[in-house]
Amino acid sequence: MATLYTPSKFIAARPLPARSGGLNRWRLASFASLSVPIYAAQMPLGVHLPAIYAQHFGLSLGLIGAIFLGERLWGALADPLIGTLSDRTNSRFGRRRPWIVAGAVIFGLAALALFFPAASAVSPLYLAVALFAIYLGSAMIQIPYLAWSGEISGHYHERTRVVTFQTVAGASSLLAVLILPTVIDQLRPADAALKLAAMGAVIIGSLVITVPLALRAFAEPSAPATPTQRLPLGRTLALLFREPLLRRVLLSDFAVTVGQSTRGGLIVFFVTFYMGLPHWASGLFLFQFIFGVIAGPIWAEIGYRIGKARAAVAGELAQVAINLGLLFVVPGQLGPLLALTVAQGLAQGSGNLMLRSMVADVADEHRLRTGEDRSALFFSTFSLSSKAGMAVAVGIALPLVSWLGFDPTAASNTPEALRGLLWVFALGPAITHLISATLIHGFPLHEVRHSEIRRRLEERDAALSPAE
Repeated sequence: MATLYTPSKFIAARPLPARSGGLNRWRLASFASLSVPIYAAQMPLGVHLPAIYAQHFGLSLGLIGAIFLGERLWGALADPLIGTLSDRTNSRFGRRRPWIVAGAVIFGLAALALFFPAASAVSPLYLAVALFAIYLGSAMIQIPYLAWSGEISGHYHERTRVVTFQTVAGASSLLAVLILPTVIDQLRPADAALKLAAMGAVIIGSLVITVPLALRAFAEPSAPATPTQRLPLGRTLALLFREPLLRRVLLSDFAVTVGQSTRGGLIVFFVTFYMGLPHWASGLFLFQFIFGVIAGPIWAEIGYRIGKARAAVAGELAQVAINLGLLFVVPGQLGPLLALTVAQGLAQGSGNLMLRSMVADVADEHRLRTGEDRSALFFSTFSLSSKAGMAVAVGIALPLVSWLGFDPTAASNTPEALRGLLWVFALGPAITHLISATLIHGFPLHEVRHSEIRRRLEERDAALSPAE
């Protein structure tokens, strides 16, 4: 089908006002609250759960690693399938609600199994089944939920506001599950069951509270008059990577994730061994998250003023400068490192926030051009880019610092090995954030163009709607 707009037509058009009206903030907060249990599970699953299941339940690290790798491969197939099926769903309860409710049941039961295990029941099979179930439930909640978040408002800046509320809610929950293990380590350091139960209580308790709040916050929009075309999985994946705007957003998000995961994977080594400040390693990571919570509304306001793509580029270039600044810190001096950590927290998430908001705009452009609504499918690809980014970061950064001579088990490391750790820790994220900024620079789907797309969609939907 031919494109229904001419991009050059919009270049000289006047920008629209930053926001017109806006969603009720209490309803928006209720809707965003569903991010809490999803984000709250990420840190325990990625950081604490493997160590506890290895140290206290006797599972081998190699076996745990294989189970987690299997989950990543499973997610690569399941996520786009869930997105496609959600887009096709048309029930009296809506397209997104049935998936969220079913996913919440699976997610909650799996969380009970993972975080409140009977020691006698734990086995490799037990961990594999529970882990696969919790990721399935998470995807069934998150992918339709993200698609719905792009549908509750068609306004360019209001979508940024929706994502900002979700980002702040999610970051706050991550902060809670970062603090809990730290406190328990001080009070009862050997009590793995208490640590698991505390994190599980946050996840399950918040799930029970937030699912009803989110489902009642907004009405779901009606399903499109034209049903989404059914495509085999292979053709569906090919379609995703043929979309040039979506491809730019996903590659940019992939680069952001590689940078963030490289920093996250090496920060304890850097602070402990290069800086010589082991007692600050966990504190600095926590400090960064605190300022990351504060940063969400700040970057949203920047996005309102200069547009999503420009705000994303500005945030990524700030990350480049901060990471290059790490090359000049002096071992043993906390002040400069603390300042850069604060700056890192304030810049953290700027790219993720804007890029997530842009996906709904790209889905609108695709629907206008093709007549197909694939919002959930498009959002499912964010899971793929994030998982791929995390895998690449771990798969490159850790072997690279080892190849450069760094050994965390050695009594002491050579100056050359520590310098290699510094270069990977600082330059790796700087390079990937620069790549992310380059990919999203000059992104053509700006506010004026998107407003015209929304106008044409509304006109077409009205024309296709049956007469009263």
